[in-house]
Amino acid sequence: MSNIKSVYFVIGVVISMLLTQSCGIKPLAWKPEPKPLFEGTTQLNNELSKVEKIDLGTWVGAEDIIFDSLGNLYCGVHKAENDFSDGKILKINPEGKIEIFYNAGSWVAGLHFDEQNNLIALSHKQGLISISPQKVVTVLANKDDQGRSFLIPNGLDIDSKQNIYFTNTSFESPYNIKYGRKLILEMRPNGGLYQYNPSTKAIKTLIDGTFFGNGVVVSKDETYLLMVETTKYRLLKYWLKGEKAGKTEIFMDNLHGFPNGISISEDGTFWLGFTTKRNDALDKIHPKIGMKKFVYALPTWLQPKQDKFGMVMHIAENGTILNTYFDPTGTAMPEAGSVKERNGFLYMGGDNLPYIGKYELNLHGK
Repeated sequence: MSNIKSVYFVIGVVISMLLTQSCGIKPLAWKPEPKPLFEGTTQLNNELSKVEKIDLGTWVGAEDIIFDSLGNLYCGVHKAENDFSDGKILKINPEGKIEIFYNAGSWVAGLHFDEQNNLIALSHKQGLISISPQKVVTVLANKDDQGRSFLIPNGLDIDSKQNIYFTNTSFESPYNIKYGRKLILEMRPNGGLYQYNPSTKAIKTLIDGTFFGNGVVVSKDETYLLMVETTKYRLLKYWLKGEKAGKTEIFMDNLHGFPNGISISEDGTFWLGFTTKRNDALDKIHPKIGMKKFVYALPTWLQPKQDKFGMVMHIAENGTILNTYFDPTGTAMPEAGSVKERNGFLYMGGDNLPYIGKYELNLHGK
């Protein structure tokens, strides 16, 4: 009889824990469109299995990649797989030698050089910062124009007038794995898109309320920018100039996976990196609030796992998919969230990869 009581006690404790955990999330119901097929210019291939690997030393997670005029590569990294408690900006020379360019003390996402050769960066600890060639660090902004903190600043780009455009994924909580899952399941617009004016030092909210706002890129003619909404599987277009200035529209919708970083090619086309492909189980529970609460309450080891699936799309200025590059088995590139083209190569990083993948476009075709 005592054994039965023990079983009931354990069951009661488990149920109590699940109920407690489920109270930590307030999800919205959302019904995604049926996922598109991999066909035509998204036909599966093994192109990204051919990458050369650029080592990150003991660090992981090259969320953004940028080069200086001498060919040195810079990327923001964090401590270890699923450990975001510390981070740096690495500088890697063309021979692969690694040095710590900036000890950020946190993960650093967006990176871009301004016209004075300052490295503009998004630190999860400090916000929007500027690092001079002498490594003097200036905090440009750590809150939006409503006083909300940039807790997960993400994608970044700069126009020819040196205006800085960037996203903040959330003003609710700093990033960790558990909170990342909460963002995905809740489907709440907890972030925004912003402009920083270097002349006035003013922050302006361009979009108030984004769904896991991520990568940002300004178009070649600077009439608009594109912003990634990861959990909505889409890209938004925000008009900067013309009669539509200040308006937002959907540029691409119902994508094949979780879009992450976006960058521009010299010809004005775009490169879009993906963290992974879509998950059927996740798509099915999105309309069901109770089920999302239950899944969130489960121990991490019981929750759906991210598929190892590398994917990068080459996209025309009108939103047409020109080509797609894959590692469907995830052997070489299990994720390709960040992507940058330089001198005929694609450089790709992932949130938990200990290296950057280098893929030769000229050899395999663009």
